[in-house]
Amino acid sequence: MKRVRQNLKRQEALRPVKTKMKTLMRSAISLSKEGKKAEAEKLLPSVFKAIDLASKKGIIHWKNAARKKSLVSRTLAAKA
Repeated sequence: MKRVRQNLKRQEALRPVKTKMKTLMRSAISLSKEGKKAEAEKLLPSVFKAIDLASKKGIIHWKNAARKKSLVSRTLAAKA
């Protein structure tokens, strides 16, 4: 029972980090697909920062973080 309480508490504490990462990724990808390359490039450092933070906190694996960064970069470069 204690383990369940601890897991719920940790989950609630880490949820905003994952949510912010996903939101920033989605917005950067959608901007690049809409052809707003300049706005997407401005958003890129904050996307990378959010992904790195999630990786550092152990929310996602470091290889998953690298894959996400690569996905955003490739999407942005393809629409260039």
